Amino acid sequence: MYNYIFFTNVLRVLDELRMTKHDLAEKSGVSISFLSDITTGKGNPSLKVMEDIARALQTPLPLLLESTDLDKASLEALAGEKVQSSLPPGYERVAVVLPEHQAFIVKKWGEAAQAKLKPR
Repeated sequence: MYNYIFFTNVLRVLDELRMTKHDLAEKSGVSISFLSDITTGKGNPSLKVMEDIARALQTPLPLLLESTDLDKASLEALAGEKVQSSLPPGYERVAVVLPEHQAFIVKKWGEAAQAKLKPR
């Protein structure tokens, strides 16, 4: 399932950076044919390849693996199985791009939620 989350995020970041797969292939050292396999969900990249791609996209690898823009139903359809959440009911992990002042507020909310989720 992580390869689906990974490839949807790679495609999103490529779009945000206005990069092509050819640009990514040059910067990452990963062949264009394997990148095509990865970004269509057919490839199964190693951790090293994912690190090379993340470095080329100037994006931390955990961000490419943590969440996806796909809704749960679409992700489950791609994965062919039910997606298990690591969060308790009523919580959702999101990724957004915000102006600095709004990001500051959201980070504070995130810290408060993390504090509530920590086992005592």
